Amino acid sequence: MAGKKMKIRLLPNGEIQMETIGVKGKKCLDYIEVLKKLVDVKVTDTQLSQEYYETDVENLNTENAELHLD
Repeated sequence: MAGKKMKIRLLPNGEIQMETIGVKGKKCLDYIEVLKKLVDVKVTDTQLSQEYYETDVENLNTENAELHLD
């Protein structure tokens, strides 16, 4: 989990903005749930960064993969 961060900004109007850094793919959506539990907030808008569309290399392990062609 090294290098994975959640950047939180509290704005003067009471709005909270959160950005994930180093989290690739759909895993970033898990961080929204963490924020919701921490501060009991309602999410009104989600903007996906380029990292959302990238693949997390940690989750790829083809060393033991098998391919069967029938």
